Amino acid sequence: MAQDRRPMYEGRRLPRPGEEVVDQGLGFDLGTLMSRRRLLRGFGLGAAAIGLAACSSNSSSDTAAPAGSTASGEIPEETGGPYPGNGSNGPDVLEQSGVVRSDIRSSFGTGSGTAEGVPMTLELTILDMAKDNKPFAGAAVYVWHCDRAGQYSMYSEAVQNENYLRGVQIADGSGRVTFTSIFPACYPGRWPHVHFEVYPSQTDITDATRTIATSQVALPKETSETVYATAGYESSVTALAQVSLDSDNVFGEDSGALQLGAVTGDVTNGYAVALTVRVNTTTTPTGG
Repeated sequence: MAQDRRPMYEGRRLPRPGEEVVDQGLGFDLGTLMSRRRLLRGFGLGAAAIGLAACSSNSSSDTAAPAGSTASGEIPEETGGPYPGNGSNGPDVLEQSGVVRSDIRSSFGTGSGTAEGVPMTLELTILDMAKDNKPFAGAAVYVWHCDRAGQYSMYSEAVQNENYLRGVQIADGSGRVTFTSIFPACYPGRWPHVHFEVYPSQTDITDATRTIATSQVALPKETSETVYATAGYESSVTALAQVSLDSDNVFGEDSGALQLGAVTGDVTNGYAVALTVRVNTTTTPTGG
């Protein structure tokens, strides 16, 4: 009896040897799906897991499962951008008394301005991957972002003498920090985002080389569109229409899979943005 030498896939012979695996027919596809379902059940997962995987792979990049709820892995190392305010390229807000604060809407020290816009709270939960994802209590988190006109305090000409929308919080026993702010604008070439740096402790924030991680929080498209329909955000409407998570030069590599914040709320009462940030103290930051 002649031996069947047809090529195989996952231990099963291909009914159409001359075609790609994806072109083997419905019967073959169903058999593959069922074998994977049995494998998932072996790991304590079920049909729901298969459904979630399918939704994840087929969903649009703007509505991908946010890292604040389901995604895992080390937060991607990103650029701090041209306006970090950490002393690495000019202004240094981290040397100023009063930078450790939760409400970052107003300037402090010699500044007197207040950033207007739709209210937003940002909650970051910092976990230490080197210690089995335990909460990173005591870590210092520096957050900064643009105002509703797309301007960065300390850099943009109109707000060069302000330092609003910048601040530091120290992680509590659960690894959490919370900032009260406003929803940032979308400006040409970039997806709506918030910058942040993680330092080992408060005493380390005056040295930019001491950062454990530098990254960014991506804001969901639907929420951004709703915010940008309100007064003061007019320029963001056009800017958002010209960019996507896939085309963004920061989030584009994986559509912000580990950086897309989970959002609740509305324009009247404000939005709450949450993200789980896993950092690895055994790896060397690259600066993006």
